[in-house]
Amino acid sequence: MRLKDFLPFFLSLAMTIALSATARAESLSLVGFGDSLMAGYQLPPEDAFPARLEKALKDKGLDVTIANAGVSGDTTSGGLARIDWSVPDGTKGVILELGANDALRGIPPEETRKNLVAMITRLQERGIAVLLVGMLAPPNMGGDYGARFNLIYSDLAREHNLAFYPFFLDGVVTKAGLQLDDGMHPNSDGIAVMVERFLPTAEQFVRSLQKGE
Repeated sequence: MRLKDFLPFFLSLAMTIALSATARAESLSLVGFGDSLMAGYQLPPEDAFPARLEKALKDKGLDVTIANAGVSGDTTSGGLARIDWSVPDGTKGVILELGANDALRGIPPEETRKNLVAMITRLQERGIAVLLVGMLAPPNMGGDYGARFNLIYSDLAREHNLAFYPFFLDGVVTKAGLQLDDGMHPNSDGIAVMVERFLPTAEQFVRSLQKGE
């Protein structure tokens, strides 16, 4: 058989290898979408939650990039207003963390729920998976407010079949050594604790996206 008869085979093989290499080289794009807790209030960019989580996932052998779309002071209504342009096309998953400022301002939990539902719906309509991050209302907001607010996240995770992490500040809240002087935001050590506790949920989320689930 002449050489030219082999050329189509070799060209097809080369294209297959090239496409495979491109697929392997393409990182899974995530966005950390939230408020100051996501943005890394008063911390250097490399110590913000998205950057530290990205490194932890890469240390697990997962090829991901996590863009930081946290805005200090943001409420769920602010998040809803910017969700379309803050999450670029090509994003595979969003870590959605909003609601703490709603609770601090006493915004009715029903409004918070409505805004979160709208954000989840918009992302899912774009084919973007959501990992919902829960928050708890401060005790000084009272028992009735807390009961109405605290159930929002678990309810939405169940209703919309979302990956879910119950409380973003788990392991950090009330621990002065893990907080800035304001007693509200995590310091670098606090972020490390948050990432360590969040990592199993994030790893499961990323692996499900890689499998196309």
